[in-house]
Amino acid sequence: MKRIFPLAVLAACFVFGCEGDYTIYDMHPPEIIEIEVPVEVPVEVIVEVPVEVLVEVPGEGGDVWVDSFDQPYTIDGIDIVWLIDKSGSMNQHGASVVAGIEQMMLSLPPSGWRLGITTTAWGNASTTSQFPLVPGDSVQDAWDAYNNTGNHGLEAGFDALYSYLVENSYNQSWLRPDAGLLVVFVSDEEEQSSRDFTSTPAGVLDFINWYGNQRPSVFLASIVNLPAPESECNNNPHYSYIGQRYIDATNAFGGVVVDICSEDWAPGVQAATTQVEPYEEWELTFTPIEETLIVFVDSVEMSDLDWAYNFLSNSVEFLVIPPEGAHVEIGYVIDHGVGDDDDSAGDDDDSGSP
Repeated sequence: MKRIFPLAVLAACFVFGCEGDYTIYDMHPPEIIEIEVPVEVPVEVIVEVPVEVLVEVPGEGGDVWVDSFDQPYTIDGIDIVWLIDKSGSMNQHGASVVAGIEQMMLSLPPSGWRLGITTTAWGNASTTSQFPLVPGDSVQDAWDAYNNTGNHGLEAGFDALYSYLVENSYNQSWLRPDAGLLVVFVSDEEEQSSRDFTSTPAGVLDFINWYGNQRPSVFLASIVNLPAPESECNNNPHYSYIGQRYIDATNAFGGVVVDICSEDWAPGVQAATTQVEPYEEWELTFTPIEETLIVFVDSVEMSDLDWAYNFLSNSVEFLVIPPEGAHVEIGYVIDHGVGDDDDSAGDDDDSGSP
């Protein structure tokens, strides 16, 4: 009976319940069950496929080269704006500035251009009401226009150009939205805009994007201090005097940069002027086998009667000038017999062989 009693009591507790709370614990750890559920996720795959563009050039096999360029939108004229730093340190460059303007006036076509002059101070650029120089004006007119800009020490060329083109209501009377646009910055210090364009590298990119959308064809040139060793100054300029922001913006448009310390600005000014004129001829990169030459304008073959090859200048001369905005391609087989493969004289850095 002693053995049976405890068992009986325990059994009674299970059947009838006993006073007190009891909890039954499972001594085994919980099981984690992993269930794989397939989920379809759309994935976009970008595959770069090389595309070979074939240009048919008459003649037998050989190394084919294609020179190309885009005709600028300047057939309807060119508007030019010189933005000049008129701070005290620039007084020594006054004669060079006017001589540069005169050189540009002489290099421009006999008609179709207008040349405005202002300063790199945006307050002045937004309020000036001076009619631009036009064909027939003299160097004295250029001096008068230069002197009438006054003296303003702010060296913020980007902000000043924005004020001149956008905020100056008088300038809307002579600026032509369908003409090409050439801007020339002149300063002996770094560009210091902070109003419309920040002084950070991003500010330069913002200026480039903005200016590039002002006209169908825009051009840029800068006459500034260059860094060593390119500088022609007697002493290498301090970094704060180097016009790096102007240089970066000008290079973005394939423009011309002139050293402000150069004794003669004329070659650079002439180069800046030439870039705005419609191309009437194009110097080839290599000497061609003449009978293989072929010219396309917007992918349409140009008649042989509309162009001619000039052997002396190694260029194609257009008897019918391609229209503004046209993409011109000149294909040919290279004549290796003349031995000038290393004499790349073309004007187009974008040219390339297939």
